[in-house]
Amino acid sequence: MLNYVWISLLLIGIFTAVGRDINDEITNTYRNGVPISSRFEITHQRVSVHPSYEGEIVIPAASFNQFYNVTSTSSDIRHPATLTTLSSGRQKLELTISENTPDFWKEMAKAAGGKEKLEALVSSYNVSSGAIVFTMEKISFVKIKAVTKAAIDFADTAVTISLGLIGVMALWLGIMKVGEAAGLLEMLTRLMTPVTRQLFPDVPSNHPAVAAMIMNIAANMFGLNNAATPMGLKAMEELNKLNPKAGTATNAMCTFLVVNTAGLTLIPATAIAIRAGLGSADPGIIIGTSIFGAGCATVAGLISVKLLQRLPKYKKEMEVTKEEETNG
Repeated sequence: MLNYVWISLLLIGIFTAVGRDINDEITNTYRNGVPISSRFEITHQRVSVHPSYEGEIVIPAASFNQFYNVTSTSSDIRHPATLTTLSSGRQKLELTISENTPDFWKEMAKAAGGKEKLEALVSSYNVSSGAIVFTMEKISFVKIKAVTKAAIDFADTAVTISLGLIGVMALWLGIMKVGEAAGLLEMLTRLMTPVTRQLFPDVPSNHPAVAAMIMNIAANMFGLNNAATPMGLKAMEELNKLNPKAGTATNAMCTFLVVNTAGLTLIPATAIAIRAGLGSADPGIIIGTSIFGAGCATVAGLISVKLLQRLPKYKKEMEVTKEEETNG
């Protein structure tokens, strides 16, 4: 089910991005192919085979806002630029992106692949008056590029985090294996028997489901979610053997699911490892809040499940189930 959810979200993101890009193309949001008039004030000239000029592009705020249909610019634009003559004889403008660059041009640079410079082809330039007309480079399919880049970046991040988890997971799985070989898990099962008898009165104390549930809960308490999953599946499989009606969750199944989902944690090893892998200054600072939050969730979940299973609706269903079983 979770895979379908992720695929659905991904498709929604792609279709939304494509729709936004089509709208941008129709409305020409980035003014592709439309020349803009401004003034170029030369501050320095570099003499070479193809002379270039350093200076500032000057555009009134009202003209800039009207041209791009924005309202973000309140003062006149005075942006450093370099005017270069190409070998073909045409002239090119280069605008270096900085903190003082208008927000819309920053957005265009980001959409063009996070470039540090925006380029424009000059249609005409009058040296004496400084009047210049230029057309910015084409910007298109911004949203779909952003979705694609985000998917690749987060896939890379996921791999990095997963590799960082190997050491922690190996350590705690090794500790659990040693504990199992030393009989500590069996001892833990005996110690937890009074608790499990209260939580799961319908499950015999010596049933294999009890050991599987205890191991699952213990793994979750140490933050070993991946290690807890196999034991959780094993516990549900064993509990299903006690189920008088296949396809209907028993009280024990619901209670175990609540405990498992609430995730009562003493040492959130996985979360600590992720924080450490991402450069946290104090990865273990979440231990106290994790214990408190998971403890509250566990208590609330257990109270809810114990109250719900006493409702006549569910008790009646179990009685009917037993009658069906008796009648064969």
